[in-house]
Amino acid sequence: MVHTIADTGSAKRAAELRTALSRQAYQYYVLDAPEVPDATYDAMFRELQALEAAHPELQTPDSPTLRVGGRVLDGFAPVRHAVPMLSIRTETDTTAGGATAFDERVRRELELPPDAPPVLYNAELKFDGLAINLRYEAGVLVQATTRGDGETGEDVTQNIRTVGAIPLRLRGDAPALLEVRGELYMRRDRFERLNERQREKGEKTFVNPRNAAAGAVRQLDPAIAAQRPLSFYAYGLGAVQGWPLLADEAATHSGVLDALADFGVPVCADRAVVSGAAGLLGFHEAMGSKRDALPFDIDGVVYKVNSLALQRRLGFVTREPRWAVAHKYPAQEQPTRLNAIDIQVGRTGKLTPVAKLEPVFVGGTTVSNATLHNLFELRRKGVRVGDTVIVRRAGDVIPEVVGRMPGERPDYVPNFRMPKACPVCGSRVLREKGGIDHRCTGGLFCGAQRKQAILHFAGRRAMDVEGLGDKLVDQLVDSGLIRTLPELYTLGVAKLAALDRMAEKSAANLVAGLEASKSTTLARFLYALGIRHVGEATARDLALHFGGMDRVMDASVDELLEVDDVGPVVAQSIHTFFEQPHNREVVEQLRAAGIHWPEHEGRAAATAALPLTGKTLVLTGTLPGLSRDEAKARIEAAGGKVAGSVSKKTHWVVAGAEAGSKLDKARELGLAILDEAGLLALLQSPP
Repeated sequence: MVHTIADTGSAKRAAELRTALSRQAYQYYVLDAPEVPDATYDAMFRELQALEAAHPELQTPDSPTLRVGGRVLDGFAPVRHAVPMLSIRTETDTTAGGATAFDERVRRELELPPDAPPVLYNAELKFDGLAINLRYEAGVLVQATTRGDGETGEDVTQNIRTVGAIPLRLRGDAPALLEVRGELYMRRDRFERLNERQREKGEKTFVNPRNAAAGAVRQLDPAIAAQRPLSFYAYGLGAVQGWPLLADEAATHSGVLDALADFGVPVCADRAVVSGAAGLLGFHEAMGSKRDALPFDIDGVVYKVNSLALQRRLGFVTREPRWAVAHKYPAQEQPTRLNAIDIQVGRTGKLTPVAKLEPVFVGGTTVSNATLHNLFELRRKGVRVGDTVIVRRAGDVIPEVVGRMPGERPDYVPNFRMPKACPVCGSRVLREKGGIDHRCTGGLFCGAQRKQAILHFAGRRAMDVEGLGDKLVDQLVDSGLIRTLPELYTLGVAKLAALDRMAEKSAANLVAGLEASKSTTLARFLYALGIRHVGEATARDLALHFGGMDRVMDASVDELLEVDDVGPVVAQSIHTFFEQPHNREVVEQLRAAGIHWPEHEGRAAATAALPLTGKTLVLTGTLPGLSRDEAKARIEAAGGKVAGSVSKKTHWVVAGAEAGSKLDKARELGLAILDEAGLLALLQSPP
């Protein structure tokens, strides 16, 4: 390359890139709060590399191209690496040229003639996680450190000990000193569950699995780190003493990985020893095809000369080994414009805001829609229509907007608001108190929930309609034969037999199954309606308490609260469901279709004349003559309800010896307090 003296513009641009890259490295590695996607960072890095290659005088001692980003966090002891943890060169050409270029460089550095045999390489995955150095002395884990700046890392031993995949003691005859280097990562399914838990708690979600892993490692409290589901794969060595394997001139990198696996260290099975450029490219293509099926994120593959003797001959250049390279795949995060926000109604009635995007190629496919999860997540990310946002797609995970790019908005755009009516059926949209999800209350009536409602209704523990499975429900709904639950009972053999792949015998069996399902129980019918929070146990309690369908539908929230194990959220959900006229209409149409069950007076009527009907009591402390279970049984037999906590709705608190905070709470609220004698008197009192 011909070097020229840098002009003012090139010098200014190099300074800008150094500043920007240093900031982004700090945001990513130190704060765990990246502001730009990987693809943008990599583009800036390559631009600075090109400038410095053309104008070597622009390369400063603090250039990001000379070191691994990051610094030691306050709160962790610094540890100087016995052997520096250097990075490897990245080959961004995702075509065959990337593999060919690396093989040609290796052969050139080794001065191999054209007719020399192909070089053998170990090809492995480039994990998208956090690099960790594990130091084992006499087979026991004594220290774990992060990469840091490559020379000095952070002591995170306490947190790493919580990772179940990392052995605290090696198996077999381990060397006197063995430093294992590898990647700490988080599986995609565990990452999704972690973020879902964060959303449910109203807490900050993580941008990607890599940042979730980094955040876990940097927790000062190991108990918090232990709650993060981390995994580990080894890919190399640091300092080693007393290991005969490495003294063998024929030793290989693949052999080292095999030996680490024998020691009980996790080593990824997706690796192979391949021959020459063709072997490298074959592995790259095979892993690219398999990428989405992997349970964790990768952003490329890594090629390493397999012979350790050849590795030593090749050596290093600046901060990178000549004997290894990373061959990347298309980025899984990209920026694009948010054009609009639509609402999607799910099969269970949940309303999800969906980003309508300027189409962007990310994670191997073109993405034009991405989830925003819920209103609270959308607000936390500060995303509005017109913003440039970061879109992530990895594997089978639904594309999502993970944040907005920094910068001023050109025009004022109001915050997005959830609709008050379902965009599919027009029913009222509600969010439960303390919840984060908005839901359509249409239930049986809502077209978006139709398939789920039918499948649940026909389920074995509900109406138990034999032969009505997923594929048939899809056909019935998609063909327009079924729009509401009652229409199930209008199906005849002729209509069903006309469906694709539906034999006349199968059609007759389904019609017979529908007819048989008409005779059921109130509990099964209530469960079959798919009322939110009403499972089989709650449905049985409702049936026992009220005895009849009309009494359930007409019950107030207070009356529903008298049912065993029905709390405020469940009571409100049941009341809201039957408050919708279309849901009541579906029930009436199903009864008109012939669905029936035996009814009875129910506990509500039977307990109307009992002394504690409609009353709530709380037990605290030890009573002299009654155990807790005996006292509870006698209160419930008298029509009362025993609650576990004291509130304004509590009628009496029964206090025995060593009563604790519940008694204090009762006094604070000015509630009536009884001893055992008072309780016994109350049980005998008239209603």
